[in-house]
Amino acid sequence: MHKPDYYARIEAPEMRDYGVYLSCDKLLACQKPLAEMVNADELQFQIVHQVEELWMKLIAYTLVDVIDFLEQQNTNRIVTLMGRVHRLMRMMTAQLDLLETMSPKEYQEIRLQLGNGSGQESPGFKLLLRMPPDLWRAFKASYLDGRGLSVEDVYDISYDHGDSYVVAEALIEFDELFQKFRANHLYLIHRSIGLGSKSLKGRPVELLQAGALHRFFPELWDIRCDMTDRWGSQYGTVRAPISHHAAD
Repeated sequence: MHKPDYYARIEAPEMRDYGVYLSCDKLLACQKPLAEMVNADELQFQIVHQVEELWMKLIAYTLVDVIDFLEQQNTNRIVTLMGRVHRLMRMMTAQLDLLETMSPKEYQEIRLQLGNGSGQESPGFKLLLRMPPDLWRAFKASYLDGRGLSVEDVYDISYDHGDSYVVAEALIEFDELFQKFRANHLYLIHRSIGLGSKSLKGRPVELLQAGALHRFFPELWDIRCDMTDRWGSQYGTVRAPISHHAAD
């Protein structure tokens, strides 16, 4: 077959029950016609970002259930669903690597097709940024205030690796993985267009760095610093080296 014949089969495959259930005809029509691609890498660019939106839709859908289970104090369901969210975040981060197969010149050609749009307008990304406050409120009401506990109690004073600790760690892992996703995206931009350039809206791309430092649940991060500082003052900042004992 020649290229036009392959293109026809790629864009309009034979539809049987499996394809009908998944709406493959509509799914495969969500990209630009192959003959209109600005270069050979535009299809992967569109697909990677469309798939990211689908994963973020699933994450948001899952987190809605997590909020309900937080309110019910159903720890088992929370941990299971947050494990799903963690896997999704790792997958989203890993698949960004595919875009590093583009050269800067090829990316620039694709970038011009976005009009005034940028990844900061991602509907799924913007929704996920709005959900952590609700997660924290539900966690705090059920697993801290509702049990007469503080974050310090959970992690240090009354530490028992109980439900409050396990759920807190599930939340902070989501926070960590989301920020790793943002950091990986930042390096992708660095490699594709450079951090000294301007975005499609004329704003310096360095603004993205501030977002990569954002934390969803600062209380869960700060307790680690507080505990380390407290232990440091208790044991002293300077201690005798243990290497002398080893030599003896």
